[in-house]
Amino acid sequence: MDKRKVIVTGAGGQLGRDLVSLLNEEGCETFGLTRSELDFSKREEVDRIVSLLKPDIIIHSGAYTKVDQAESEPDVAHQANGNGAGYIAAAAERIGAKLAYVSTDYVFDGTASRPIPESAATNPVNVYGASKLNGEEQSQAHASRCFIVRTSWVYGLHGANFVKTMLNLARQGKPLSVVDDQVGSPTFTRDLAACILRLIETDRYGIYHVANSGVCSWHEFAQAIFEEAGLKVELKPVSSEQFVRPARRPAYSVLEQGALRENGFPEMRHWREGLKEFVRLESEEVDHENRSTVGRLR
Repeated sequence: MDKRKVIVTGAGGQLGRDLVSLLNEEGCETFGLTRSELDFSKREEVDRIVSLLKPDIIIHSGAYTKVDQAESEPDVAHQANGNGAGYIAAAAERIGAKLAYVSTDYVFDGTASRPIPESAATNPVNVYGASKLNGEEQSQAHASRCFIVRTSWVYGLHGANFVKTMLNLARQGKPLSVVDDQVGSPTFTRDLAACILRLIETDRYGIYHVANSGVCSWHEFAQAIFEEAGLKVELKPVSSEQFVRPARRPAYSVLEQGALRENGFPEMRHWREGLKEFVRLESEEVDHENRSTVGRLR
């Protein structure tokens, strides 16, 4: 992808930061734009910046991601995730740029009992999922060169996520309760970003399910996190009914990745392998921070 211009929205987020890093390694001219640099919920701002930068590719990884808060402010969620995606797509189409829109397993209702294919009927059970589905529809309506990338249970080295939360709480020695009746595929942002880069090098447009392979519950995921980190934790399984939140979560979020196979892309590695790499890198980061703190105190 040498010398091509790429805009990454949501560049301050956990996926956005990995995308920018990988694109730079590939030699692209990368414009990583945070929400303060590009508020994609404003059409005029999107038009101005896209016209100014004239990218070859836009990766729209930015989103309103406050799943529970979205229940009380649906208009805000739909403006950002739905209309905002439409503004980005229309701007991409005007200049002939490719578009990759990052979506979510939350566009499904979680009632499936086997991996969900790209062709499955969508039926979101919360406002966030509905707003992201709105974004999918607007992206495809406005951009002819469009990849829709649905993913699940994302975590990375940057920003807040389930893995970091579990590690932080475990290091404080707290007993933990985690739901065991929601099933999915944890996805390391580095693996997701690498797959998105493989997609945008092609013209095989369409909907893709991209997640690390394998299946687990949140409780099993937490157990694996502690095993990989060598932490002893009192961990109790609980049901979703015991852990009520404003937004419903799909009980089953395993994504069948048929489109990757059918279009000749490599399979995603197992989620446990991604987690192993994350824990190693996170541990190195923590050790470095601790050494820096000790150095400052001396």
